[in-house]
Amino acid sequence: MSDLHNPFIVPGEDAGAVEHHILDAAPPTPNAKFQWSTLIGPLVTFVLFLLFWQYMHESGMRTFFDKPGFMLPSPVTVVDQAFLTAKARGKLINGLGWTALVASIGLAITIVLGMTLAMIMARAKWAEHAVYPYLVALQATPVLAIVPVIAAVFPDGIGPRLFVCVMISIFPVASNTLFGLLSADSGQHDLFTLSGASRFTRLRKLQLPAAMPAIFTGFRISAGLSVIGAVVGEQFFRSGGMPGIGIVIEEYRQKIRFPQIYGGLVLVAALGIAVFLFFGWLTKVVVGHWHESTR
Repeated sequence: MSDLHNPFIVPGEDAGAVEHHILDAAPPTPNAKFQWSTLIGPLVTFVLFLLFWQYMHESGMRTFFDKPGFMLPSPVTVVDQAFLTAKARGKLINGLGWTALVASIGLAITIVLGMTLAMIMARAKWAEHAVYPYLVALQATPVLAIVPVIAAVFPDGIGPRLFVCVMISIFPVASNTLFGLLSADSGQHDLFTLSGASRFTRLRKLQLPAAMPAIFTGFRISAGLSVIGAVVGEQFFRSGGMPGIGIVIEEYRQKIRFPQIYGGLVLVAALGIAVFLFFGWLTKVVVGHWHESTR
């Protein structure tokens, strides 16, 4: 483009100088420099949480709940007795490994089953009316209410825990995937109709790409719920030779060892945060920078 037709060029001013000013005035990209604000907020919150925890140990439990402070050990005590003691650390980490295995398998089943149901419901309205209410009912059903049924249907082992894990975590995947599939632009649907595209082509090239942000949001939510489901399943179904973190916590509860109990809870929380962050990273990798939710 010539300088005479460039709206950014003022007569008599050098074009290169103007372009330099424009580049200088452009806002920095998010990746141009490390944003310390992304760390400051979580660090401040973590420090405040530790201070509150220490206060509750020293006087808060007695003041607000009339309970002794040893029922909520201090952070230092938890670290010392749960993580610096070799026996307790090994038992907790081994239990966390079993829980992570159950949660991973359960999440994989949840993703496959939830997305399959969502695609069926998106394809036929009658299927949505037939299936979706039962997904809502399953989400609202307490696990404790159906423990006898689960125990009667599934043999001892990993099966009952996986069922509980899937039961707790399937709704976000199914509902978010369905929402995303139904949110594709109607104008683009018309273009696919005019081109004579098949339902599979429409699903693969239009609906699934448009639904990716919603799908991965469901993945992130269900990833955390799968950890909860694995721990809850271990609380109700302890047989099978896999002492997950839920079983280890229950054993320490029976022995009234509060530091180890809270150490197990810290590990469960860390596992939940780790899987959430992993799916957040995976969202950026798969969806890229074309959607505002990843910016």
